[in-house]
Amino acid sequence: MSLLRTHRDFRLFWIGETVNRFGSATSSVALPLVAISMLDATTFEVGLLTAAAWAPWLLIGLPTGAWIDRVRRRPAMLASSAASAVLFAAIPVAAAGRLLSVQLLVAVALVAGASTVVFQTAYTAYLPTLLDPADHAEGNAKLHGSASAAQIAGLGCGGLLVQFVGAANTLLIDAASFVVALACLTAIRFRERRTTDPSRAGAVREGVRLVANDVWLRTLTVFGAVSNLALMGYQAIVVIFLVREAGLQPGTVGILVAAASSGGILGALAGRRLMRFGTARALLLCELGLPTLALLIPLGPWCYLIGAFGVSLGVVGGNVVKATFLQSYCPQSLFGRLTATTAFVNYGTIPLGALLGGTLGQTLGLTPALWITTAGVPLAGLVLLASPIRRTRDLPAHSLTYQGTGVPGTTAAASRSCTERRARS
Repeated sequence: MSLLRTHRDFRLFWIGETVNRFGSATSSVALPLVAISMLDATTFEVGLLTAAAWAPWLLIGLPTGAWIDRVRRRPAMLASSAASAVLFAAIPVAAAGRLLSVQLLVAVALVAGASTVVFQTAYTAYLPTLLDPADHAEGNAKLHGSASAAQIAGLGCGGLLVQFVGAANTLLIDAASFVVALACLTAIRFRERRTTDPSRAGAVREGVRLVANDVWLRTLTVFGAVSNLALMGYQAIVVIFLVREAGLQPGTVGILVAAASSGGILGALAGRRLMRFGTARALLLCELGLPTLALLIPLGPWCYLIGAFGVSLGVVGGNVVKATFLQSYCPQSLFGRLTATTAFVNYGTIPLGALLGGTLGQTLGLTPALWITTAGVPLAGLVLLASPIRRTRDLPAHSLTYQGTGVPGTTAAASRSCTERRARS
């Protein structure tokens, strides 16, 4: 039985990431409330703010993956954490100096989003090097579970802090969380090796071919893109809906969103256990079955709680399954490119979803916009039903060999035919 709690470096990594997620959750409530309460932003401007935070995945996602594959990942995470701490601390300073504007918020969100691209790409590639392969499933479950718990606490605290200390000052919590993450990363003793073939690792096109030519990676990537379009479409406007349509106070909104997000804790636990019945089956349940509850969200605060709880449970459970699958399926020398390519597509639709939600909310009204965007959440699961995932019990467990990378392993033909071997996605 694995005892990751006694793994010093993983424990530091785990603590830093959990604190960081707590801070990010507080700012996810506070930042739109800064725009709404302090700057009287329109629904479209709030959607634009969310879009700016995710737009860097479209702008720099692919080259970042190629770069991460030829450098050490921990220094990249350290630099991005330091930059994010400074950026979020700048907002309350600007508010105190009467310099705050929607344009400044969008600029901060855009640059902080670029730091997130670097951190997330490096983080995804770094974790498999920190743990033994046998510990990947447990490590992913612990990280996703604690991240969900931290998000719940951060969302609840974020709403309350906005009421008591102001929306802008609440962002200091996020800045401090990056400082804690920075300290934890600095204390890790493990030192990864620099890649031995930097010229090959820098080929962005290999990451694109890796995803495009593999049916499993292609399916999960397309599904993630469609799903995120719908998810961010409603998430970009749901805080405005709860404040302006439902008439809730910021503190109540934070608590309600936190309670809805608690489904993620159950999802982290369930995802790992459901894999025992088949990783493909677990993925379908998490990503197709549970998200149908999203249709309850536009019906009001209590229905929002039930619907968003089910969506959170399914999304986090599915993420645990997919993360473990990718870590066993893809060679480490290609992991940065794989992460960047899939994130470029998956996260690239998030700013589009945010703009879609903001535009629909501005033109049609918040409630009709929620009906349209939440309907897309379960419909995204049809991508999985149209793939080989529907016909198999388990996703493939072997390491992928992509022809042209020079990475030894199984052949591409074997990769396509091996549908019955156990794996994690």
